[in-house]
Amino acid sequence: MKPKIGFFDFTSCEGCQLEVLNFEGELVELLKLVDIVNFREAMTEKSDDYDIAFIDGAITTEAGISRIKKIRKQAAVLIAMGTCACLGGINCLKNFRTMEENLKIVYGDAAHYYDTIPARPVDAVVPVDYYLPGCPMNKDEFITLVKALLLNKKARLPNYPVCVECKLAGNVCVFEKGETCLGPVTRAGCKAICVTSGRHCWGCRGLVNDPNIDSEKEILQKHGLTTADILERFRHFNGYLEVSK
Repeated sequence: MKPKIGFFDFTSCEGCQLEVLNFEGELVELLKLVDIVNFREAMTEKSDDYDIAFIDGAITTEAGISRIKKIRKQAAVLIAMGTCACLGGINCLKNFRTMEENLKIVYGDAAHYYDTIPARPVDAVVPVDYYLPGCPMNKDEFITLVKALLLNKKARLPNYPVCVECKLAGNVCVFEKGETCLGPVTRAGCKAICVTSGRHCWGCRGLVNDPNIDSEKEILQKHGLTTADILERFRHFNGYLEVSK
């Protein structure tokens, strides 16, 4: 029998789920190998009988905690899909204020009707089997992971910095342009798409394992930047790491 897959959304823009729908031909081929039984953005029918769960979004409510635990109990394999699910993502910017302040800013006089808790990645609540980082997650990594699961193999993420992919793409270093970049300590796998497009690395894929912090500091000093400058940039997607320490 074909494995049954469910996609579940928590707090996010749901862009990673939209990215799955953008697969077009690849999605058609995927449907020959698996049954998608729960996917709110794509179908009205839903089933709680699934083997693999893809989670899009951070956990930001008590109800979200209960729901992700229920999904984890059912799923044989649970995958955090996208930066919000893997790292907490941009949602964690609210963790630098009190929850009362956040509710007041967003809902004003109606704040007392709502509740919120500090944002956190999925693995802060339940065990995660695999990660698909990125904002949005990378299509090639998604396909590779699904194929590996179908073949009962392990899929591994790159463990080298975005700088490697930047050099392969022939990009001029962002630091040489007088800008700040998180590429030296951010996990590759995105093919340096932001830098190649004329921007800089925002660190949406999280840190590589054992990042070379000393090397990053040397780069910052060379270009007249401080550790505070780079930490402020890291907060954009990686704020949970800062707050949880």
